[in-house]
Amino acid sequence: MRRVGRLHVLTDITRQDRHDHAELARRALEGGADAIQFREKRGATRGMIAIARVLAGICRDRGACLIVNDRLDVALAADAEGVHLGREDFPLSLARHLLGPDRVIGASAETVEEALEGMRAGADYIGAGPVYATGSKPDASAPIGLEGLRAIACAVEIPVIAIGGVTVERVPEILAAGAYGIAVIEAVACDPDPAAATRRLREALAAPAPGGRTP
Repeated sequence: MRRVGRLHVLTDITRQDRHDHAELARRALEGGADAIQFREKRGATRGMIAIARVLAGICRDRGACLIVNDRLDVALAADAEGVHLGREDFPLSLARHLLGPDRVIGASAETVEEALEGMRAGADYIGAGPVYATGSKPDASAPIGLEGLRAIACAVEIPVIAIGGVTVERVPEILAAGAYGIAVIEAVACDPDPAAATRRLREALAAPAPGGRTP
């Protein structure tokens, strides 16, 4: 199985303006993130590629994975480790053909059917959500809740990363619902100390589960 991080931090410069993408990535990696997702909806493609190349170097230096959201072209140009594709983005099976067998592909899903479709098309993990209500994506659908997350986790044979309204306090119930890991935006980007916020999330992921097991 290709490497899929458990703690995905999405860089963001719309919900905050204190840090650029590179500085957020550095601070999140300092705090223990093992995957950085470059998420940028605005600007020219050349500018996105330039930022993604910087992030790719930062991630390589820390042994982390850089995943580019939505933009397969940017991921290829920046030699990123992977791409995350939404339901309306580049066809996943074709993305696998272009990226080859060694790159990571994530697929968004709100339902079991979408998750199964992503898995069959070659996804390495499912980004399930939004699990909770979130303000970081204005066009987000209604939350799927823990039951929706649990249904997806039970249905697929690849890791499930919970996204949407994830906070450190919610990590235990997310793991109990079967998620392999989490993806966050505001919980890190909007915190006064992104490294410390990431560290708290990492500790929550590593905490023993009920019954003494470690997730």
